Amino acid sequence: MATQPASGKRISTLLMIPIWALMLLTGAKSFLDNPLIGSRWLNERGLHTARVRLADWLCQWRRRRLAHKVRPEWRAAFDRDRFVVIPDIVPPEAFPALRSAILAYEGPARKMQQGDAITRRLAVDPAMLHAIPALRDLLARDDIVALFHYVASYRTTPLHYIQTIVSKVAGYDPDPQEALHADSFHASLKSWLFLKPVALEDGPFTYVPGSHRFTRERLACERQRSLADPYAIDRLSARGSPRIEPEELPALGLPPALPVTVAENTLVVADTVGFHARGASERSGERVEIWSYARRNPFLPWLGGDLFSLPGIAERRVGVVWAFRDRLERWIGQPWRPVGRRMPVEKTDGEPPYSRA
Repeated sequence: MATQPASGKRISTLLMIPIWALMLLTGAKSFLDNPLIGSRWLNERGLHTARVRLADWLCQWRRRRLAHKVRPEWRAAFDRDRFVVIPDIVPPEAFPALRSAILAYEGPARKMQQGDAITRRLAVDPAMLHAIPALRDLLARDDIVALFHYVASYRTTPLHYIQTIVSKVAGYDPDPQEALHADSFHASLKSWLFLKPVALEDGPFTYVPGSHRFTRERLACERQRSLADPYAIDRLSARGSPRIEPEELPALGLPPALPVTVAENTLVVADTVGFHARGASERSGERVEIWSYARRNPFLPWLGGDLFSLPGIAERRVGVVWAFRDRLERWIGQPWRPVGRRMPVEKTDGEPPYSRA
């Protein structure tokens, strides 16, 4: 196989330097893919910790301007722990009909497997919102929208999915999402509206309360990781999603991770800059949830200006993102494989059935 001459590599590197530099002003986080982000020399001089501190300061500034629209009890819980648990988010008398409509819906689905867990997603797109008006109304509720904006620290519309998690698929290593980790060096929103109860043995969402705070200890940890050889640590940490062991938490002044077991019709909203995980499941099974996600450039000072959140565009983004990655799979990869039209609870590929009991 022909290799690029050394002179060609040098020219390519020189041409990429301005792009790598501009990426420092975005949410780019991989120590492997950007040699400036992964530069030990720059990080010894404080590059990574400066990005962390600036992103955190701007996040707090934006949230202060969004706080007045959030229900006080929700805001207080989130400010304390960086996640909030809201039982009966849908009026109890309306929830069974909404759940039934979601579980009966059939649409284009994608699937990804990590270890012994399969994640299957249906995009909440115009077709689904037309078919399930109650879902459309729920996602447009003023109090929920205000909470999403506050947690994301922007007036942005999250990507919404109907997500199915199939756990304990036989013959595979443990799910890497069961390891405590932060998604990035800056704030982002994830939420789950659970359609069925999640008990401890089901592997519930788990969060380390207070781990969002960039204390002196957390900043020292961030600095230490930024100085590590990215080729000598685990791949996900090297790509900017740091893993941490439970026994490391006391040194950071943090309590043990808290499993968040929930009843059906419970909404959990979290800032995943804190350490969190999908709890280790003790049994095979399948659960379905409305899953939402938002992460914007952490260095923008304004609250809005997200063209992709405009009506008519926001609800079509998932399909566009999937198609875009399909086209560029050779260069950027595409872990989400199409599996045809599916219902959230179908049994295929040897996956265990979802219990309707």
